[in-house]
Amino acid sequence: MPNSRPAKKDKHMHWDRSNVIGLAKASCNFCHGYGLLPVLRGEESPCHCVFRAIFRACYRRFRECVALGAHTNPITWERCGGPSGYRAYSRKREEYMADFYLVSQRALEDDEKPVFRYHFMLGADWKACCQRLKIDRGTYFHLVYSIENRMGRVFAELAPYPLSGTDRYDVQRASVNTMVQDPSLRLIA
Repeated sequence: MPNSRPAKKDKHMHWDRSNVIGLAKASCNFCHGYGLLPVLRGEESPCHCVFRAIFRACYRRFRECVALGAHTNPITWERCGGPSGYRAYSRKREEYMADFYLVSQRALEDDEKPVFRYHFMLGADWKACCQRLKIDRGTYFHLVYSIENRMGRVFAELAPYPLSGTDRYDVQRASVNTMVQDPSLRLIA
C-alpha cells in the first residue's frame, strides 16, 4: 500500500544557480561569484554574499521610499480581481517601509537591534555607532554583516511574498542622482 500521507512542503525557498548568479559578488572568496556553496549530502546553499546583496537591494528600496515620501502622491487606487470590480486605496511606499521595519524588528536578535536602528534607520556612520553603543569597530562591522546576512535570508524567504520582490508594492523608483546629491539624507527613527 502506498504512503497516503501528503508530502511535506518545504518551508524554505528553493535556491538554485539561476536565483543567485546575478546577486553573487564576483570577488567573493567563498563562492567565487558562483553564489552557491556545497553543504552536507551534496546539496548547495546560498553564499552569504547573496543574502547581503538581497538585503542591500531591499534597504536601497527603503531609502528610495523615504526620499520620495514628500514629493508625490502616495495614495493609489487599486483594482482587485473578481466580478464585482472591488477597488481599494493603498499607500504602497508606506506599506513597504512598514514591512521592512517590522520584519526586521521581529527577526533580529537583541544585540543587533541597536546597530540596526542607529546605522540603518538613523543613518549614523560607524564612528558614531561605536561611540553611542560603546562597542569596538570589529564588533560593529561583525554585527552589520550579520544583520545584512540574516535579513537578506529573511526578506528572500518571507511568505507569502518575499520582500525582495518589490513589484507587488509598485513604487516609482527615485533616480540615482537624487540619492547621490543628498548624502546627508537621514532616515526616520
